[in-house]
Amino acid sequence: MNYEIKDIDKIVEYKTWTTKKKVDTLLEIDANMYCELGLGTPLSEKRNVKRNSRKIYYAIKKVDSELGSKLIQSMD
Repeated sequence: MNYEIKDIDKIVEYKTWTTKKKVDTLLEIDANMYCELGLGTPLSEKRNVKRNSRKIYYAIKKVDSELGSKLIQSMD
C-alpha cells in the first residue's frame, strides 16, 4: 500500500506494527516526496517538501526518539 503525508498520524498509531516498520514506512514517504522533485520544480514546492519532511521526522521521533532527534538535527 502506498502511504502519503496525510497518513503520518495513522502510521504512528498502528499497534500491530513494529517500530522498524513504522520508521521504514515514514522514511519511504519522505524519499518518495524528494524523488518527485525535479529541476523545474518551483521553490515553493521545494519548501513544502522540506516542511513535510520535518513533520515526518517529528513523527519518527515519537516512535524512535534517538533516530528522530538525529534526523531533525541533520536538517538544520
